[in-house]
Amino acid sequence: MRIRATVAAVSGALALSALAVPAAQADGSADHRADVAKVREAAHAHGKTAFTGNAPADLDVSFSNFKIASAIVVGTTNRVSTTVTYTMTHGADIDINSDDFDNGPIIYKGSIDAPDNVLGGDLPATCTATSSTTASCKGLIDIDPADELINSDAGTWSGAGLALTYSNDGSTVQGGLATTKLQRYSKLTVNASPEPVTKGKTITVTGLLSRANWDTGKYAGYTVQPVGLQFRTKSSSTYTSTLKTVKSDSTGNLKTTTTATADGYIRYNFAGTSTTPAVKATGDYVDVQ
Repeated sequence: MRIRATVAAVSGALALSALAVPAAQADGSADHRADVAKVREAAHAHGKTAFTGNAPADLDVSFSNFKIASAIVVGTTNRVSTTVTYTMTHGADIDINSDDFDNGPIIYKGSIDAPDNVLGGDLPATCTATSSTTASCKGLIDIDPADELINSDAGTWSGAGLALTYSNDGSTVQGGLATTKLQRYSKLTVNASPEPVTKGKTITVTGLLSRANWDTGKYAGYTVQPVGLQFRTKSSSTYTSTLKTVKSDSTGNLKTTTTATADGYIRYNFAGTSTTPAVKATGDYVDVQ
């Protein structure tokens, strides 16, 4: 059963239905934030507070040992999934194999009490009992950038565990279990000219640093970012020297010059930021004569 489709069944107050609300694109970001706010207002109105880190839980379930990738890199179109493992502790009266019970990992941006966005998995986690009250669990976070992300979602997210029952509308969400970075996929190109070039002459090196734009579903230049220009000789497999650091311009383009000294490969190397992963261009071979 889809976790996303079933969370709306948790408490007639829609206490967890934020999981079923897709993030809007840039022109609808305010609507998305308003939808999340309405969900929380409905939850409070019925005495339910789904996103509360320290409040007593409806279900006798807690989560620990939550392990998730340190970073999740997402492009513009391809769905991305990342595995989460954790330990679930539960009351002896809870049958974790019952069709009435589901649990799974979620991640949220912002505070647990008022998340800007929440992402979960298409399916519940799979759990193996390790005792009468503990289980080892594995689940997925499934991300569709076209429907669920806007650019402001890039950055640090927090991990949480979700458990719910259907017959009595019981639920619990425990936040603050871990952190991960959601990053906008990056690309980097390089081109050195002229080729071939006379030793001692000037080489012009151009390139483009770009990253996923979740608002438009396309790639756009990453502006005013420091990028290293590196060189390795033809006989080496390692880039041993950084010739200089260049900043991308207002459209993400890179351009600089260097002196031709020996046959080898030139590339640009971007160290990355909290919202964008590091990336290295494929080296462009320069024939020095």
